[in-house]
Amino acid sequence: MFTPNQADVRRFFCRAYAKYTQQAPMEAIETLAAQWMHAHPEYVHVFADEDAAIAAVATPEAKPTDEIAENPFLHVSMHLTISEQCAIDQPRGIRQAVELLTAKLGDLHEAHHQVMDCLGRMVWESQRSGRPPDGEAYMDHVRRLATRD
Repeated sequence: MFTPNQADVRRFFCRAYAKYTQQAPMEAIETLAAQWMHAHPEYVHVFADEDAAIAAVATPEAKPTDEIAENPFLHVSMHLTISEQCAIDQPRGIRQAVELLTAKLGDLHEAHHQVMDCLGRMVWESQRSGRPPDGEAYMDHVRRLATRD
């Protein structure tokens, strides 16, 4: 099993972005990542400089953030996670819930951002409690978003 570290993740995104801008052949996951990076022009400068992105990992002042929106790599990783969850419908029902939320909002990107809050909460609660992620609680939150008025 491949378990990438922070530098590996940053390298992946930067290289996928470089391939995208150079119109080079890409793997499917790189294409999906590039689509989400393209949807965030405010982050382009971060993805365009692999050396700076990797150096930031080693910088002692660089601190992990709890704010999804403040960390471009975490933010796009969460878009990828949600996309992959929907592709395989895991946890079961996520595809339909995200589709309903997207229809309600009229915007897949905004739907992802709302689901990110649910995903982030699930991960945070799992880390805090030391228990496995609670997929049912996650799905309950997403379903509520999709069905509330």
